[in-house]
Amino acid sequence: MHGVAAAVRVLRAWAMEGLYGAEGILPARRMLRPQGKGRWQQLWETPTLLWEAPTLGLDTAQGLELLSLLGTLLALGALLLRRLRHLLIYLVLWAAYLSACQVGQVFLYFQWDSLLLETGFLAMLVAPLRQHPHYKQAPQGALAGALPHEGLPFWLVRWLLFRLMFASGVVKLTSRCPAWWGLTALTYHYETQCLPTPASWFAHHLPVWLHKLSVVATFLIEIAVPPLFFAPVRRLRLAAFYSQVLLQVLIIITGNYNFFNLLTLVLTTALLDDEHLAAKSRNSQRRKTPASWPKALLAMLSWLLELTTYALLAYGTVHYFGLEIDWEKHTVRSRTTFTFHQFSQWLKMVTLPTMWLGVASLTWELLTALWRWTQVRGWLQKLCAAVQLSIFGTATVALFTISLVPYSYVEPSTHGRLWTGAHRLFGAVEHLQLANSYGLFRRMTGLGGRPEVVLEGSYDGHHWTEIEFMYKPGNVSRPPPLIVPHQPRLDWQMWFAALGPHTHSPWFTSLVLRLLQGKEPVIRLLQNDVAQYPFHKQPPTYVRAQRYKYWFSQPGEQGRWWRRQWVEEFFPPVSLGDPLLDALLRQFGLQDKSPARTRSSSSTLAQVLHWVRKQLSPLEAPSLLWGLLVTLGAIRFMQALLGPRPPRSSPLAREEKYRSASKKDSGAASTQATPAPDNGSSGSQTPRRKK
Repeated sequence: MHGVAAAVRVLRAWAMEGLYGAEGILPARRMLRPQGKGRWQQLWETPTLLWEAPTLGLDTAQGLELLSLLGTLLALGALLLRRLRHLLIYLVLWAAYLSACQVGQVFLYFQWDSLLLETGFLAMLVAPLRQHPHYKQAPQGALAGALPHEGLPFWLVRWLLFRLMFASGVVKLTSRCPAWWGLTALTYHYETQCLPTPASWFAHHLPVWLHKLSVVATFLIEIAVPPLFFAPVRRLRLAAFYSQVLLQVLIIITGNYNFFNLLTLVLTTALLDDEHLAAKSRNSQRRKTPASWPKALLAMLSWLLELTTYALLAYGTVHYFGLEIDWEKHTVRSRTTFTFHQFSQWLKMVTLPTMWLGVASLTWELLTALWRWTQVRGWLQKLCAAVQLSIFGTATVALFTISLVPYSYVEPSTHGRLWTGAHRLFGAVEHLQLANSYGLFRRMTGLGGRPEVVLEGSYDGHHWTEIEFMYKPGNVSRPPPLIVPHQPRLDWQMWFAALGPHTHSPWFTSLVLRLLQGKEPVIRLLQNDVAQYPFHKQPPTYVRAQRYKYWFSQPGEQGRWWRRQWVEEFFPPVSLGDPLLDALLRQFGLQDKSPARTRSSSSTLAQVLHWVRKQLSPLEAPSLLWGLLVTLGAIRFMQALLGPRPPRSSPLAREEKYRSASKKDSGAASTQATPAPDNGSSGSQTPRRKK
């Protein structure tokens, strides 16, 4: 699961110096200052491997670079080599990212960073130390050799996906945002989101009725569909899977949200099973294997439950959002027919039952794992399986209990009624970010126009030149970029800074200081090609910032993607030594009185890191990312094309052998060797095979 963000780490490696270096915007060394505590106590309170950077002759920023490069190599290796998909590898990856987040400050305070940490910890459970006990008989829908506990980590992934999506839908309504309640959020979203894509311009100009209908679909997918993740009917889970995939793909097309949507797509795979991925063989078995009357009855009941669920979802959507078809205008009218009080009462009524739904589903998974354990053959294999099941079962229950606390934040009264033991357990490990609260796109911003901060520099204080960023809107003639899965952290923070006064974003003062000083690592965050920076020959004498409002251009305006209007001065003109600048730096604690030590510059490891940074610096982040991803895809394709076929003794070969035998003998042998047909009701007990 860390593979999605693997290449991102190498990009962060060369961006480290500008963000966290000694002369960066927010030097990381300010976050790690020994306070006379013991080594292990210090590590527990601030869990980061960067405490050990000085022992390697590195400063904190160089330690960050080392962790990023190490994480990149391990993650890319895990994508290519099966032997590296190991618990210890994922432990190192998780520890490396947690270490970075401890000193990342505001540039790593995003929900997807927390999501990656939580997913990364679950990856350790999904990819454990592999042992292959032998079964008397493989369970239906699974391959022989599956470990009894394998379904438990995947259930935790499913629970994480549920918390992410359900909370993201609920907070849109609990925020009382008029755009969400009026179903008009998407008439603003494409224009006002942090980094639009070219497709955002086209999506913005779609009819208003379609925008409102899309908001209704968003509420349906994020609030009503997630409980189906635990449905006993697999077709309902598959329908939930494809609805989530549709939402994430549309977000990827219309917005640059780095690795977040890709990571969410990875989480949705927990809704699938091997039987669905092997649809061809399943369909052939369904045609050739007669069903007994109990299974036929169960299949019919599953269909009835499925149709009832779809009917309830359709009725609820039409009723609560007042959907009406206007046949004359060929549109669909929609409006919210419930009040905030009614929604709050509904949320209070369902939050605790969703927790009990999780308890019931987890209990079923545990009982299923216990039944699988009884099928293990051999006392030694049975003992090993029992130990693993005990460890993973305990870990699963503990992580589920911990996650209930941040999940209950969506409804305050439920949070207060939660078991105190869960609160204590969560408080003990909260700093490790094993479970987090989520709630994306809580409120729509920029309803009157997209606020944007534009930096300007000058040599004389009279003639000003705009300082362009690589990715965020600036030049009205430049099209929005497509940079997924890269996240330019500085561009993102510029978007947040524009929402309020500069005093709400203390780091902005440090950015102004570094531009006045002409620090190249910081300049490369704005323009990777330093020659494109207007003050690359000599730093500006003065720097200021203006606030504008931006709107997408109208269809027919040639050569323009944006329109803009000046609003106010965001940051006053300052120069080096300006009393106002010095006062702001002191106010925000950005005047570092302990200068960076240069003892690490001569170490061999520091020189290697400097060489790597020098090689990567000329490359643009999205180009490097896509180059790595395409190369990985090509290697994986060649591995699949040229790789050895499964041995005849493998589970796949045995399955083919049984299928061949069933063709020759259509009598009793077929019912013994061929798995039962899919009846749509194989619930969460279907074992998962690790990929």
